[in-house]
Amino acid sequence: MMQQRVLFFIRLIIAIVLIQTLFFKFTAHPDSVYIFTTVGMEPFGRIGIGVMELIAAVLLMFRKTVWLGAGLATGILSGAILMHLTQLGIEVQDDGGMLFFMAIGTFLMSFVVLFFHRKEIPIIGLKL
Repeated sequence: MMQQRVLFFIRLIIAIVLIQTLFFKFTAHPDSVYIFTTVGMEPFGRIGIGVMELIAAVLLMFRKTVWLGAGLATGILSGAILMHLTQLGIEVQDDGGMLFFMAIGTFLMSFVVLFFHRKEIPIIGLKL
């Protein structure tokens, strides 16, 4: 019972982080445009990733789709971390590494949720 409450709280934090970033992506905030221009994904990547983050946040809130939301969030954040390490750098426009460390923290939380819900994954879940 306590584990389920903690996992729900973690899911809520992940969803809040994902939804909070949507404002920047969907309003073409200069920081977001800079990031996606730097990695060569402006504007379609910015909008597409924003849509995927919204979908992941919604999926995380429903019991039957938690595994899918966590898996999607883990994949999206893997890409963000990879972009930081290969093209953007840890620090982006003097943010002190905040975006990078938020991506790592949210990735880790998503991975934990995915791990605890791995048995719910169709076809392969029972083997994990």
